[in-house]
Amino acid sequence: MKVSEIMTKSVASLNTDDTVERAAQVMVEHNVGSVPVCSGENVVGIITDRDITLRTVAKGENPRTQIVREIMSSNPVVIDPEMDAHDAARIMGERQIRRLPVAQNEKLVGFVSLGDIATDPKLKDDAEGTLSGVSEPCTPVI
Repeated sequence: MKVSEIMTKSVASLNTDDTVERAAQVMVEHNVGSVPVCSGENVVGIITDRDITLRTVAKGENPRTQIVREIMSSNPVVIDPEMDAHDAARIMGERQIRRLPVAQNEKLVGFVSLGDIATDPKLKDDAEGTLSGVSEPCTPVI
């Protein structure tokens, strides 16, 4: 099974110069916890609700003036829509990533999440292993 068969094809994205407030608004509007960040059509980062919490709110920054580029995770793992879904699940588990942008010819074409994998009966075993890998505790940064 290919990633293109399970991915979400309609994906909201942000620009690097959008505000953190705009990022939060997009997350609410689309009921998602992460959004790819693009420069043109190229994926250059990802911003998550956790990024907003830890890098904006907890540090007392102003989400109306702080820009996405300042808190996003740069150089995200991006996969091809032709990739086998089992391989995508393995990457998620190894890298502790719950969501992966999907790009073809460097253009964002979709997003695949642990939920997409978990809801496909053919990928049930992959979902369990991926969740286990993603959920492993890491050493806290002090």
